Amino acid sequence: MAAIHSNIAQRTRWLLAITAMLLGACSSTLPNRDPVGESFPRVSGESLEGESVTLPDALRGQPAVLLIGYKQDTQFDIDRWLLGMAQAGLKAPLLEVPTIPGLVPSLASGFIDDGMRSGIPREDWSVVVTLYGSAAKPVAELTGTENGNNARVMVLDAAGTIIWFHDRGYSTGKVLELVERTNALQ
Repeated sequence: MAAIHSNIAQRTRWLLAITAMLLGACSSTLPNRDPVGESFPRVSGESLEGESVTLPDALRGQPAVLLIGYKQDTQFDIDRWLLGMAQAGLKAPLLEVPTIPGLVPSLASGFIDDGMRSGIPREDWSVVVTLYGSAAKPVAELTGTENGNNARVMVLDAAGTIIWFHDRGYSTGKVLELVERTNALQ
């Protein structure tokens, strides 16, 4: 019986190692760029509540803030931005947009979403919209993916045009600038 458990454990380790290699092989770094003045691409994803969401259509008619993350470790940066914007009095809606290009992550989307749900309170699931594969690609190309632990923070105007962008990590001064700029659009 011990030999069976050992064999299963060994196969599981190999499967995890192969999966990790495939995930790494399927992601390529895109040079960072500043997309201010451009329209956010029309892409569809799913909220953690299971609702289909098309961006930027779901936000039209109002300014909004998007927090885009390309890696799991980006959540630390996103959490700081969220806290800073809440403390500074942001009045516009905001969405967290985990953006995961590539085929392999698309195939594992259910597993990845379940992992996110386990770490995010249910009441916040509607503001987390995940983009996988072909839906993620135009967003990754829009902002670039270098320094992937940094969130891509952007403000969209009521028409879906990017009017403010930052991708160099959390900054108190930038939070205050973002909130002032966004609240002035209300």
